[in-house]
Amino acid sequence: MQIFDLAAADRDFIAEVEARSHQNVKTCYQCGNCTAGCPYTFAYDHPVSQIMRMVQAGQREAVLKSRSLWLCGSCQSCSTRCPNKIDVARIMDVCRHMAREGGYVTERAVKVFADSFLNSVERFGRAYELGLMVEYMARSGRVFTDVDLAPQVLTRGKLPFKPHPIQGREQVARIFERFRKGGANV
Repeated sequence: MQIFDLAAADRDFIAEVEARSHQNVKTCYQCGNCTAGCPYTFAYDHPVSQIMRMVQAGQREAVLKSRSLWLCGSCQSCSTRCPNKIDVARIMDVCRHMAREGGYVTERAVKVFADSFLNSVERFGRAYELGLMVEYMARSGRVFTDVDLAPQVLTRGKLPFKPHPIQGREQVARIFERFRKGGANV
């Protein structure tokens, strides 16, 4: 069990997470519903409820170094299950952004994948799987990983060679542009 000195809590960290997420972390009473509903808990170093508790305790380093932030899929299961209507997924997103800004990278491969995914969404308005794979493999150096699966996947049409056109691609690109200019509170 990890013990936190609440007298040494980083109150600025708590205030920043609350301000950027527009959530009151103090209303979390550790019911565990967020963790119970999370499909990724098995891969986390700290379950969602523990991340929430570490934020409440002002444990900046522990939160921002957590592998869990990079593995969170923002699926909203935690948020929809919260009895206090805390947008827990938003808090996880904010902490991930803070970790990126602060230079915390727990695993290079996870960050490279997250960056490749975001690049794909920015460019195409959604994830273009084949392009995402190519960028990830090029940036990570994991070129021949799972290459034996390629024939099966390609023959089944699971990875189209061209991205699907979507409506609103330009609006998605503008969201990224606005974020880069600092217009987002995320």
